[in-house]
Amino acid sequence: MHRQTLTDVVCSRKRIGWEAEKMPQNEDLYAFLQANADRLTEEWYNSLEETDPNSVYASKDPEVIANLKRQNNEFHKRFFEIFRQDTEEFKAGMDKWIREIAGDDKHHETQLHLILREFNRTQDQHLGLIGEFAEKYKDKYSIKEMLHWYSHVDRLFRRVTVTFVEQHSRNAKKRMEEQQKLIDDLSSPVIRLSKDVALLPIVGEVDSNRSQIIMQKAMQQCADFGVNCLLLDLSGVVKIDQIVASELMQMIYALELIGVSTTLSGMRPEIAQSAVQLGLSFDKVTVKSSLAESIRFRENLL
Repeated sequence: MHRQTLTDVVCSRKRIGWEAEKMPQNEDLYAFLQANADRLTEEWYNSLEETDPNSVYASKDPEVIANLKRQNNEFHKRFFEIFRQDTEEFKAGMDKWIREIAGDDKHHETQLHLILREFNRTQDQHLGLIGEFAEKYKDKYSIKEMLHWYSHVDRLFRRVTVTFVEQHSRNAKKRMEEQQKLIDDLSSPVIRLSKDVALLPIVGEVDSNRSQIIMQKAMQQCADFGVNCLLLDLSGVVKIDQIVASELMQMIYALELIGVSTTLSGMRPEIAQSAVQLGLSFDKVTVKSSLAESIRFRENLL
């Protein structure tokens, strides 16, 4: 008869989906772990050695420290529920904790590998505490039961860690997209100069994505301002390709359809060359060498 080893137990668990996981419920172990949760938090915090000043773990702010300890203590108490709750209850509780930590500003400012390091240290604490329980009640529980607890803790810690990384990555991506949107908005401002005239100075490199944002914003704000003339200045544009040059011309034509004429200024030779190669027509566009000339030209029309 084959004797089941710890490796057999762990490997068999790898083949079982989360939904099929049967929690190793044990009220005695659960009570022991919960009774020592506060102790684990203090031992964990007192053993922190953090050198990164931007890490939440290096903070000296009493409020941040108190919140960090609360979050750590809540993790212990939620994770120990594997020995009392069913799978769905446990998952719901851990998901709530994960969303809080992954969305926490202080943890967002902390490098991910430092957070994962603390997951590993916490797992070591849990396994050590289970070892204390097993030693204390060695006459009551078998080695097989102890190995069963260890394998579940190891398996679920890995699952919780992966779930946290996924949520952390989603949040980081969302923040980056929001920051990029803010940068795009600030880098292409439509400035109202008078009742009828607005200015759109474009600075930096313009790719296809940014040109679409510029077009949408220019048309919307020109309509909101009620202007009939837009001064489009390209003197701050470092590089532009043929596709983007074509899209900017499309924007000028689109503005004309809503009653806004465009005066173009600051066009670099390479940009002009791209436009000519594309066969773009400037017949309906007033072109000036500089923004100052564009402004003087519009003032003379008033």
